[in-house]
Amino acid sequence: MFFKRGFIFYKFFNIRLFFYLLIHKYDLLVSNDLDTLLPNFLVAKLKHLPLVYDSHEYFTGVPEIQNKPFVKWVWKTIEKSIFPRLKYVMTVSDPIASLYEKMYQIRPMVVRNLSKNADNITPYTRKEIGVPSDDLLIIIQGTGINIDKGAEELIESVNILDGITQMIVGSGDVVPQLKRQVTELKISHKVKFVSAVPWETLMKYTKSADIGMCIEKDTNLNYRYSLPNKLFDYIAAGIPVIASDLPETGKIIRENGFGIIIGSVTPEQLSKALKQVKDDPLMMAELRRNSIAASKKLNLEIDSDKVKELYNSVLSYYTNN
Repeated sequence: MFFKRGFIFYKFFNIRLFFYLLIHKYDLLVSNDLDTLLPNFLVAKLKHLPLVYDSHEYFTGVPEIQNKPFVKWVWKTIEKSIFPRLKYVMTVSDPIASLYEKMYQIRPMVVRNLSKNADNITPYTRKEIGVPSDDLLIIIQGTGINIDKGAEELIESVNILDGITQMIVGSGDVVPQLKRQVTELKISHKVKFVSAVPWETLMKYTKSADIGMCIEKDTNLNYRYSLPNKLFDYIAAGIPVIASDLPETGKIIRENGFGIIIGSVTPEQLSKALKQVKDDPLMMAELRRNSIAASKKLNLEIDSDKVKELYNSVLSYYTNN
């Protein structure tokens, strides 16, 4: 790739992907998100191949394009042109499925971002990751540590509290800014950064934490109706969660009782919630028990049957036609 970011990157990537798909052989195409849909759709038509569209988010609602009218128009035009002509579609939550159904009269199959069972993964010790044994260890993780996901406010909160260490494990648009923020506040001893790692290693860090943070802001439809991967990683790790009050995230936490929901993502609200769990061991123990219980019913093995059902229907249709 000659271009590494921005709209020109996506344009060049789509051209490269089209020709790559065109000259290789396969039986099935799977488009992961809107930024790969156009070349997959064109090649599927040219080669008469089945296409599955796996919409990992409400792409045209992501915050990165809301203030870029032309870029948003391009992606929306691609979506409007292709989505009504799709036969096999998956997405990650019921509200996002309802949005697509309202716009295009096609309701995607809902397959949540559930995590695999992590019972056999051993967490890192505090010594291995260099954290004081009596600190409350919190984590925010994943490959989408981006704008409006609360990481900046969380660092501000950690700055004003004692006895708390924060891990930021993964990658995203705001990570360089977060590192500068930590340097300016002179709290590098309280905030540890780990680059993106394979899922099994990520879960070793996640299981070592006391609290998982899931604090997206309600600034766009994509975040409002999302069910982030990290939420289910926290459940798989059996740790409590502090989360913002978004419909789908809040619903799962309230139904299973494994976390605290804050009214707004501010340093003050975050500090209050962190202090609450740090000062109440009995509450922490109950939240952890509930998280472990939730991991037994909210794991990938459940929704994977839906995925098998979808691909079996693809196979059946193309075998009979």
